[in-house]
Amino acid sequence: MKDKIILFDLDGTLIDSTEAILESFQVAFRTFGTTVPSDEAIKAEVGHPLDVMFSTLGVEEDKVWDYVDAYKMHYRDISCMKTHLLEHAKEAIELASKYATLGVVTTKTAKFSVELLEYMDIMKYFDVLIGREDVEYPKPNPEPIEKALEKLPSVTTDIWMVGDTCMDMQSASGANVGGVAVLCGYANEEELLKCTKNIVKNALEAVEFIVKDVKI
Repeated sequence: MKDKIILFDLDGTLIDSTEAILESFQVAFRTFGTTVPSDEAIKAEVGHPLDVMFSTLGVEEDKVWDYVDAYKMHYRDISCMKTHLLEHAKEAIELASKYATLGVVTTKTAKFSVELLEYMDIMKYFDVLIGREDVEYPKPNPEPIEKALEKLPSVTTDIWMVGDTCMDMQSASGANVGGVAVLCGYANEEELLKCTKNIVKNALEAVEFIVKDVKI
């Protein structure tokens, strides 16, 4: 019986698109003849919307969307080829689908996210996908989770968000749903302990934690 809802983040939670992200950022900066930030500086911002990432990385406000467009043009061409499922992600999705209605809540562009998940043959497991263009306020605001729940028919109150950053956990808290953080992504345990006590290694362990009816 599917008496739960489980929402997943993408990057660092189910998929690893680090290579595609870094390459696309490099292309964007080189397109405009500016210095490319270090890989570590870029990875530290993953999870934020692209415009916020470019701004934080030093791009002037009036040029941010030009950089975003350059990024997307390249990312569109390489994303499927240079993205893969994280270890145990497929098992996590399959297990979760037995107990819960599933959704994706990401700051990636929804169009690209759907294409990626269809390419990996896992979009069929998800009943909703909320991307950056679907909301006014992305994570850590609760709006993306609330939008996902509006599109799902279930009336269950046993709802969980699985993600790899405090933005995911803060969004879950704001939406009054449970949160489980994973260590397979872009934040370390020390950072995650600032926003949740529910921390596991990967998405499969997160699902196992949830389906055992652990209460927060």
